[in-house]
Amino acid sequence: MLPLLAAAGLVLGTAREGTARAAASCPGRLVKTVTFATGSLRVYKTKAYACAVTVAENPGARQESKVSLQPRGGRAVVDQGEFATPAGPVRVHALNRCVRVSGSVGGGTGSTGWIQC
Repeated sequence: MLPLLAAAGLVLGTAREGTARAAASCPGRLVKTVTFATGSLRVYKTKAYACAVTVAENPGARQESKVSLQPRGGRAVVDQGEFATPAGPVRVHALNRCVRVSGSVGGGTGSTGWIQC
């Protein structure tokens, strides 16, 4: 029974680590979370920068993922590919600028429109 509980703890620990890694990879405070069927899009902000990651609902398996972060008046920064970990982080200078964020995992997508204006 004890080995089974230990294995369950390892599995649960892995899911939490994926979420913690996503949060730790972007500095600043969490300002927006957009959830969708297959994951979530998380946006963080410091005084001068915005940062975003896309996290899968079921981390661990490699799947097509994307995160895009665009400051108003600037070009989008994109991280796209088949990842077993969160897509991103992507970071842009956003002092006194709105940002638009979008992301996808598998077939699900989410976006924010212009925020932090």
